Amino acid sequence: MANASEEFRLGQGAKRNILPPLELYNSPEGSKSLALTVQDIDAPDPCGPIVPFTIWVVVNIPPTVKGLPEGFSLKEEEFGGEYAGIKEGFNDLKKQGWQAPKLPSHGHRIEFKLYALDEELNHGNRVTRDKVL
Repeated sequence: MANASEEFRLGQGAKRNILPPLELYNSPEGSKSLALTVQDIDAPDPCGPIVPFTIWVVVNIPPTVKGLPEGFSLKEEEFGGEYAGIKEGFNDLKKQGWQAPKLPSHGHRIEFKLYALDEELNHGNRVTRDKVL
């Protein structure tokens, strides 16, 4: 399983709480599907230390898909076609789809991890980051 991670700052999309547009490329040969996890890696736990907060989990992205458009979350059916088999999981708010928490301060890093898989994942209706990993 290949793993690529990239950190960057989110712009206006973070203020509007929508998925930014994503480009996906260079899937390893033989990949059957892609999975993506997105976390705020600077999220404070109210009772203690910094604990990563899962914002979004997506599985069964076809390796032929070259990107996900802005605001894609929970709209797979509207986009149809090559996006039809994509499945969104549950985040740490126990909600399906993209749901970034309201950030109490600036400087939070959002980590996108893309996994190339040799099979599609079948976790039923309750896909979570832990099940993907």
